[in-house]
Amino acid sequence: MNQQENVIRPLKHCQNDTLLMRLKKWRPLLWLIPFAVVFYIFQLSPMVWVVTNSFSDGTQPSLDNYREIFDSTFIQQGFSHSLWLALWSSLIGLLIAALLVSSLRHLNNRIRDAVIAFTNMSSNFVGVPLAFAFIIILGTNGALTLILRQLGILDEFNLYGRWGLLTIYTYFQIPLGALLLYPAFDALKKDWQEAAALLGANTRQYWFRIALPVLAPALFGTFIILFANAIGAYASAYALTLGNYNLITIRIASLVSGDLFLEPNLAAAISVLLIAILALVTIVNQWLIAQSDHTKSRPAKHRPIRRKNHAKHESDLP
Repeated sequence: MNQQENVIRPLKHCQNDTLLMRLKKWRPLLWLIPFAVVFYIFQLSPMVWVVTNSFSDGTQPSLDNYREIFDSTFIQQGFSHSLWLALWSSLIGLLIAALLVSSLRHLNNRIRDAVIAFTNMSSNFVGVPLAFAFIIILGTNGALTLILRQLGILDEFNLYGRWGLLTIYTYFQIPLGALLLYPAFDALKKDWQEAAALLGANTRQYWFRIALPVLAPALFGTFIILFANAIGAYASAYALTLGNYNLITIRIASLVSGDLFLEPNLAAAISVLLIAILALVTIVNQWLIAQSDHTKSRPAKHRPIRRKNHAKHESDLP
């Protein structure tokens, strides 16, 4: 009996140790449960509802919502306006943000920290307050508008049309782009530019052949975030135009909250198409990142080495 107990006790200790190791291994997953619940309630469940109701006319499954979208010139115009604003505001905002972050690398730490703090603060200045500020500054009787008219620089500028919306969209894209690109520019080493200059490369060659290929993944990733941020913007555009400019987000809101034209199923179908556009842009972005990734290891192609027998003496010859 004593011998059996001496054998069983170490086995129990081993089993307990194995159980503790398994609990420690799965413990991080337990912390993900609250996140998974929140993700399901606020992300997955609404998306499932939107997709399901987009294929329904309220009583039975139907494709009438999608037929109405492709037959409606007004809804297609909303898509084109939103895509135009998102594309150009993202490109302009990305360019200005890249120039801003690049110049910050040549400033001292105090000025750099002040600019980053201001950029962080201005990135949160969006929505209705931003629209109200633009109306005061660049509206029909705005302060800057009146000054530019007196100087003869600005004749006509409609803040409540396409170019006014492009201005306000670009404004809130720049701080976000700068915050996203700032860590990426730390990957550029100052020694690289000096080494390139020693090898005879000028500034343009350095940026196009060294810096931009390194920054390409960050630039593409920032562009897709800015594009999604712009195409989903609603509060600033609605506060500025009061819903009189045809944007797809304003159309979705009017179909969901309208008193006369309440069509949530049609709004769900428009949302599904908007999600599909963003998914397509994301896939293209990931493909471009994969094509421009110069840091991944690529197997070198070696040619088979052919050994030749060199005769040192006449006796070695066949």
